[in-house]
Formats: sequence, structure tokens, C-alpha cells
Amino acid sequence: MIVAALVMAVRYGGHHHPAAPVRAGGPAPAEAPADPAPGPADGRPRASEPAAPVTPATPAAPVEPATPPQPLPRSPATTLRVPSLGIDAPVIGVRVGPDRQLETPPLDRPRLVGWYQDGPSPGETGTAIAVGHRDTRTGAAVFAALAQVRPGGRIEAGRADGRTAVYTVDRVRIFDKDRFPDKEVYGPSSRPELRVLTCGGLFTRRTGYSSNVVVFAHLTATR
Repeated sequence: MIVAALVMAVRYGGHHHPAAPVRAGGPAPAEAPADPAPGPADGRPRASEPAAPVTPATPAAPVEPATPPQPLPRSPATTLRVPSLGIDAPVIGVRVGPDRQLETPPLDRPRLVGWYQDGPSPGETGTAIAVGHRDTRTGAAVFAALAQVRPGGRIEAGRADGRTAVYTVDRVRIFDKDRFPDKEVYGPSSRPELRVLTCGGLFTRRTGYSSNVVVFAHLTATR
């Protein structure tokens, strides 16, 4: 499941930006993922089941445009595609709730992606945030394979105005919650960038997932 609880403290380019999780890397998931087998009797963490084996990535040099694309004006996100992973998902806007935690897509709709709608929209200047579940009690969710995306891969965010912001993946990192680098992930940017987050690491029913998968990308094309 996604771990993306945030407090709002930094403003940049006219939008609020998440500055730090409520706890390092966010709270434990509200619901355990599908896993009918009991955990080890000694209570040690059990590795969560990935959708497929993850092999070390060899960074690919992205092909940068001769002239960086101009940032796009504001328009809400409607879809998010990761062609290399076969992801083509609808997007809903999410906000920070009364508990100062970022909302997530409903658990009964695991194929949805949440876009932080008070931050930059697709292609706007600044650090945009997209979140999605890794799994739920019913099985794999939209970002089950997110850790397998490769540097140089594309992430395409559709907009309500019919345009598409195309981001190129710079790197993929897995951060322990207790050492989550808030400024690196959520800090402001002078160019259009995107962070895509889901859960990772080990899972226990008491504390949830131990880590977060974070994809860092920047805008390289619009259409």
C-alpha cells in the first residue's frame, strides 16, 4: 500500500509543497496487503512479494531535447502512464486532510493514482507528487512494479486540457522510513519535476512497510 502522509510547510511557485512526512517516510498502511500465509513465529519482518524479480538497473542516458520544453500552464492531471511497466491509470486529485496527512486513492479502487492537486499540475514548474498503492488485501495495485522502472524511462501525465507532460526518469531510490530524505524528495525545483511514490521494503502487520519507493523524473517533452 502507499505510504504518503505529509505535513505542508513549504511554499514554492504559488503552490504548497510537502516538506516532511508525519513520521519519517509516512505512517504504517491502514490495511495489510493480501497475504494469507501467517508470518514467522518469532515476529521477524517478512519480505513483501514483488510483482516480479527486481534486477539492478543499468542507468540509461536519457536523450535530452536540444531546448528544454517550456513549462505548461496549470491544468489538472487526468491520467498517468508508465509505458515500460504497462501502467495506464486514471488520476484523481488528492489533498491534505484535517489530520494534515495526504489523502490516497480509495482502497477499493487500487488502480487509481493520486495527484497532489495543491502542488504543480503536469508540466508546471516545481515538484509535482503522484502517489499510488502497491497492493491491498485483494492483490497487486497500480504501482506493484514501480521499483522496476529504469532511468531513461518515460512517465506520461495527461491533463484536463488534452495536453500531455512527458517526464524522463532520472533515478529510482528506496528509502527507509526512519531515514527518509524529506528535502530531497519533496523540496522545490526551478524546473518541472515529478516524484512518484509507493511502498517498498519489508512488511509487518504491526508497522506496515519499512520503506518507500521514490521515482525522480523531470519534464523533457510536451504534446
